[in-house]
Amino acid sequence: MQEKVAAVVLHSVRYNDSSYIVNVYTESVGRSSYILKVSRARNASVRHSLFHPLALLELETEGKNTAQLRRITETRLLYPLHSLPMDPCKSAIALFLGEFLHHALREEEVNRPLFAYLVHSIRWLDECEGYAVANFHLVFLMRLLRFLGIYPNVDDYTHGDYFDLLGACFCARPPQHGHYLRPNEAEFIPRLMRMNFATMHLFSFNRQQRVRCLEVLNDYYRLHIPSFPQVRSLEVLKELFD
Repeated sequence: MQEKVAAVVLHSVRYNDSSYIVNVYTESVGRSSYILKVSRARNASVRHSLFHPLALLELETEGKNTAQLRRITETRLLYPLHSLPMDPCKSAIALFLGEFLHHALREEEVNRPLFAYLVHSIRWLDECEGYAVANFHLVFLMRLLRFLGIYPNVDDYTHGDYFDLLGACFCARPPQHGHYLRPNEAEFIPRLMRMNFATMHLFSFNRQQRVRCLEVLNDYYRLHIPSFPQVRSLEVLKELFD
């Protein structure tokens, strides 16, 4: 059985000398994994170099609808990305977000609005210029929470409140558990939620604040997604805008 799927590349790992296991998020089947056999021929229909983190591809696959991995037989660019694979800052962001999404998007069900959000965000990152990308990963991860059903409630925020990371809400007093932000850090949550890709360059963070926001977001995901691991590329991203 053959099928074509539009896909966002999340992660790939070598399977043997000539094959990779590729993890992607697709428009039509949700989260999925495929086996990719790589040929060194110049006219090969499948090239591993196309499968960089956050690449937007159209995959032609074949195989039975069983537990066995389907095979990628042909690959085409869904949208060409010009700066993302070449720019060191954008590539580091893509590496981090690809790994992050690999752990966060575990459901196999189709979610077309989520796929559209991923494509829109990736194309925006590819097309933006200058220092505007410094806050991109913060905005991306905050807005991703809506699609995962774990978006925090800020309706009752008052200056001086604590933020309960487990309860995903603000409170006047610190909760009994230790997973909360003190008022001086809690105030960054509404600020992050007001940001979007078009306006994020207007919000000023120094390096220490940006790193702390990233750590808080990572902790929030780990608290709300079971068995969410430590993202290995997190340390690389912390140093990106030093």
